[in-house]
Amino acid sequence: MQIRLTLALFMAGFSFADALAQQAGAASAASRVAAAVDSNSLRAHFEFLADDALEGRRPGTRGAELTAKYIASQFRRLGLEPAGDSGTYYHKVPIITLTPTPTLKVLGADPSDLAYRSDYVLWSMRDDSVTTARAEMVFVGYGIVAPEYGWNDYQGVDVKNKIVITLVNDPGLQDSTIFRGPILTYYGRWTYKIEEARRQGASGILLIHTTESATYPWTTVQSGWTGPQVRIEEPPTSLLVAGWLSNETATRLFRQGRQDLAKLIGQAATSQFRAVPLGIQLDATVRSAISRSETSNVLGRWAGRGPLAKEAVLITGHYDHFGIGTPVDGDSIYNGAEDNASGTAAVLSAAEAFARSGVRTGRSIIFVGFTAEESGLLGSQALVAKPTVPLRRTAAILNLDVMNLYGRTRDVSALGLDQSSMGAVFNRAAAAEGLQVSVNRDALLHGSYFRSDHFPFARAGVPGTSIQNGEKYLGKPATYGQERKSEYTAKRYHQPSDEILPWFTYNGALQQLRVIVRTAVAVGNASSQPVWNKTSEFREAGEKRAGRR
Repeated sequence: MQIRLTLALFMAGFSFADALAQQAGAASAASRVAAAVDSNSLRAHFEFLADDALEGRRPGTRGAELTAKYIASQFRRLGLEPAGDSGTYYHKVPIITLTPTPTLKVLGADPSDLAYRSDYVLWSMRDDSVTTARAEMVFVGYGIVAPEYGWNDYQGVDVKNKIVITLVNDPGLQDSTIFRGPILTYYGRWTYKIEEARRQGASGILLIHTTESATYPWTTVQSGWTGPQVRIEEPPTSLLVAGWLSNETATRLFRQGRQDLAKLIGQAATSQFRAVPLGIQLDATVRSAISRSETSNVLGRWAGRGPLAKEAVLITGHYDHFGIGTPVDGDSIYNGAEDNASGTAAVLSAAEAFARSGVRTGRSIIFVGFTAEESGLLGSQALVAKPTVPLRRTAAILNLDVMNLYGRTRDVSALGLDQSSMGAVFNRAAAAEGLQVSVNRDALLHGSYFRSDHFPFARAGVPGTSIQNGEKYLGKPATYGQERKSEYTAKRYHQPSDEILPWFTYNGALQQLRVIVRTAVAVGNASSQPVWNKTSEFREAGEKRAGRR
């Protein structure tokens, strides 16, 4: 590899001495930044960001505002230039917050049959204080329209002004020969289901939850969709309400419609499936307490040098969480320590490593604290919709969402490395740290690539990745990593118990962070931007962004 790179530089007009010097200089720059990654910095930021004093950092609250000010003050301290709106560190994101009090009942049945939180959750898709969808239920299987897979769950049925009932995940969950088999596609995400129901003109959508299909337990549904719901204000559409049903509750409702849910789930994984009207009507009403406010992404630029300085590499992490919510075991503050005080602390520590080392790459490095990720990637969507750096000049995004606080590993992982030429860059960065790159199969199965702030950029054609834990922990059994992940998902994910634990260690996060800054230096100094691979579903968006389509 080293000989090939040297020869390439020579063919481009460099002498062998110049080629070797340039290659050595790039490696030296990456090593200097990596060496400047500091554990005390990471820990200090992490312990502050996860503290009760920030009240869970929910967008539009005092805690979130204090967090944004903290991030901006750190950027200023380090000498980063403001990269937000109008010469500030802040990229404003106007939001509306609706706190729902819903009722869901079958018309003509006992209204007490369905209990909020235990049987269902429901929220309004309109910016109104009272929203009601009173309509017939139609089961639309997985609720997918995917021409490339020859799939259309809405074929032959008119769901305008109906309430559609859908499964989450995609048919590959049941049949490994279709879609991408057990690897979740974007068609399996709840966000897609809502988007498609809106396109079809439905008045409501209810998603059937199982832990296997959703990849998280019902407690995550309860904590994520029962408190204040934050979103960007949008023009109204036909879709009035959205929510989740527990599998047991859905089974009861289907039985009232003289249908067997388990049987229909099996049929839904075949291309011959057709939507099934259930013959019963629901009254779904949501009363919402409404507040309008403004939250902000926070951006700081470590300016590049040379002709590519107007381009940028983004190092990002979301700083928001769920704020103060329903108490669990007497604790009502959803601190979001792992998710994502850890990633925000890592973004700040990466910025400090560049400042300490003094390394300037050809492209600028922009550090971003995203807001409202937990509300549906709203902060990153807002930045894509109104970028402070044109998307064609945004070379890549390196996202930090939940760092490894469990210990040192022999490997490291990241999402979407098979999607673009970023994969090769990341592999070289990992090798420089003595780490192997492993494939996180759970992340593929759970569709993790579609669930963090790099994803809106991918849809807009910007290559990127999001860091993941390795699996080979030093001095630990082979099952240690999976056990820790399972414990986190079941007991702490989106719960008040996601707080700093006494056994956390920072060496694993430091390993990840050194790989990220090495990757940023490599992309920042490369002669051209990363490109999507031919097989990537984002290749067309990438070519459009670059002006080739």
